[in-house]
Amino acid sequence: MPNPKRRHSKQRTAKRRSHDFLTPTGVSNCPNCGEKKLPHRACKACGQYKGRATVVAKNAA
Repeated sequence: MPNPKRRHSKQRTAKRRSHDFLTPTGVSNCPNCGEKKLPHRACKACGQYKGRATVVAKNAA
């Protein structure tokens, strides 16, 4: 089983591990109801997108 001949530097190790961490999802507030939603998507709570009702909301009864 081969072993490394030289030690990897801290900088090289950090560069390799730079993509291992997850970034938080960018969420914004719905201007209509104030619920958190993903950008460029219709709100799941009220069903509005860009000030228009686009989908039937889950909470609408």
